[in-house]
Parts: sequence; structure tokens; C-alpha cells
Amino acid sequence: MSIPHNSGALNGLRVVEMGQLLAGPFCGQLLGDMGADVIKIEAPGKGDPMREWGLGDEKVQWEVIARNKRSVTCNLRVEGGQAIARELIAKADVLVENFKPGTLEKWGLSPEELHKTNPGLIIARMSGYGQTGPYSTRAGFGGIGEAMGGWRYIVGDPDRPPARMGVSIGDTLCATYGTMGVLAALHHREKTGEGQVIDTALYEAVLQVMEGLVPEYDYNDHIRERSGSILPGIAPSNVYSCKDGPFMIGANNDAIFARLADAMGQPELAENVEYKTHLARGRNQTVLDDLINAWTATLTIDEVDALMIEHSIPAGRVYTAKDMMDDPHFKAREAIIEVETEGRGKIKMQNAFPRFSKSASGFRTSAPTHAGQHNADVFADVFGWDADTLAQKREEGLI
Repeated sequence: MSIPHNSGALNGLRVVEMGQLLAGPFCGQLLGDMGADVIKIEAPGKGDPMREWGLGDEKVQWEVIARNKRSVTCNLRVEGGQAIARELIAKADVLVENFKPGTLEKWGLSPEELHKTNPGLIIARMSGYGQTGPYSTRAGFGGIGEAMGGWRYIVGDPDRPPARMGVSIGDTLCATYGTMGVLAALHHREKTGEGQVIDTALYEAVLQVMEGLVPEYDYNDHIRERSGSILPGIAPSNVYSCKDGPFMIGANNDAIFARLADAMGQPELAENVEYKTHLARGRNQTVLDDLINAWTATLTIDEVDALMIEHSIPAGRVYTAKDMMDDPHFKAREAIIEVETEGRGKIKMQNAFPRFSKSASGFRTSAPTHAGQHNADVFADVFGWDADTLAQKREEGLI
């Protein structure tokens, strides 16, 4: 499924995406999904290393993060290439970049310089530690931001070293906050005509989702520790073992727990002083989880699932990608779509998100098959270059 005509909320917005790998490009993906014309600047040659990322024999992660984008090449390490980028940005609404702080400035592309010719430009800057502070010039990847922001320390089992999620959550969180900043800055510009700089740091993006971790230490002198598959004191809420695999149940509410006790055929549990209240269940979390697990172990996933639905208890299967593609709810909401890509043929991937009632976000064009695929289209559209000019710039090593 694809959207033949761009009716996205950001249709008409031109975004220049600079940088590579995850944070900047994911921000570009989100803006492109919502209808923006995203022009991705890649280095001549191989382009973004994301083209070679992913798991499995064929690397297809690029097909998701580069959808709805046009690729141009520009040698940013020479003055002529920097001049081309400067001209392109002068005709853009938004610049997204995730270089090490100081890189744009080194290339003569500082926000101050860019705003001289384009005062309404919105610049979303993503880096490990932000544009200021004593760590700002350090190199930073998503995993480092997850560690510094507090995420890694609390993930995993208590008797093992800190673990990680199976995705680059630090990068995508930073990109999501960067996208949020772009949308807010667009509203500000609509009222004032002013562009501005959005400074997002990987570690601060992670910090934003750490709930009460900081005030708990400040006020209670409590440091959160690794707790495996549970949140301490929130019970029952865990993955339990059925005859044929794992199943998630979340019944950490007095009324819902009473319904779970009924579903288990043990209604007396809801009146037991050790489990009757939220605080009591938190104190007896391990014993309660063992009781529930002993019950689920006697049933199949289908049997437990049916009981959870019957008793209106939040619960669900632990899905793999295959489970998602087979699930009727995913299909009904088109959460996963099959698209025709230029380089790989038909591929299934996650749809655009969130959903709008009036604006159609989604897949319009497949990821560029090679760096600079759209040089002719973009440079003709933006600068009016003809074939001879393109050939000259290419010969000069600028694109």
C-alpha cells in the first residue's frame, strides 16, 4: 500500500537531511512520512553507512529509514561542495543534522551563517551530549546516550551486567524529540517568521523517559537497580510461561487483579491480605508471580488468552515479526504494509505513525537505491541546473 498523492500534513515543507546512521535519518523519516519533501545529502560514493545495516542475509533496514526521501550527493569536505549545500539549505524550511558539534561551523555552515540568507530556517541538531557543556565535543553514539541517561543501568537481570534493548532506542528517542521540536518551531515561525535551532542530545532524550528515577534519588535516596522482567512494586505485571511459550499479563490494579483471581479459579486471592492492595502485592511480588506462573504453566497460550479476554484483563502474546504479520488486528489497522521498492521489489514494513484523521501519512516513494540518485531532479528543481552543469560539478568532484 502506498499513497499516490502527497496529502500529508507537512506537504510543501522542504527538509534537508545531513548526517548519517540513525538519529538524523530517523528524524528525516518521521518528517517524510508526514509529507515533507526530504532531500538527503550523502557523501559521493557509498553514501550513508545505513545502506549496509540490518540483520539477515540481505540488509533491508535502509528501505525503512530512507523511504520518502530524495538522495543527492555533495562533497562537504571541500569549499565548492559546502557552497552547494549552503545554497540548497537557503531554499529549505528545515535542516536536520547529527554531526559532531562544531562540524557545521568548520564547514562554514553554522546556524548564524545559514540564518543570514534564510532567517526562517529551522535547524534540528542531534548529537551525543548537546551543542554546549564540557562533553559537547566528545563523540557519542546512541548506546553511550543510553548509558549516560540512566537506561542501561536499570535494564537486565540484577545478577548480571547492564543489558540493552535489541534496537537503537537512544538514537530514535533523540530523533523523535527532534521531530517534536521541529513541529513546535514551525508553529513559532508561523507566528513570528523566525527560525531557530533545536538542540537535542542523545543522553537527554533518554533522560526524558526515565520517569521518577532522578527525584526518587533526590527525595528518597533511592537508586533504581536492574530488576529483570518486572518493575519493582508493580504486580502482577510480568511475562509468564504457558505450555507453548511466554504470555504477558498486566493486572496491577485492585479490580483487575480480582478478575485475574477469578480467571485463575482462585477468587480468594483477591481477599488475601498479602495480595488485596497495590502495596501488598508489591511487597509479595515474587511469591505472587510464582503463583500465577504455576497456573499459566498448566495451560496453552490460546487458553490463557481466551480467559484474559473473557475477564477483561490486559494481556497479550509476546510477538515476533512473524506474529505481527499474521495478526488480524495488525492487518485491520494496516500497521504493517507491503510496498513496492525500487531496489528490492515487494517488502513489508511498519506503516507511518501516528495516524491523522485529515492528513494521509505513509509510504510514497521507496528508498534511494544509490547515493545521488536524485541529483538531476533535485538540482534542476532547486537550482535550474542542466545536464552540462551536473556533469561539470561531478567532474570537479563536488557531487
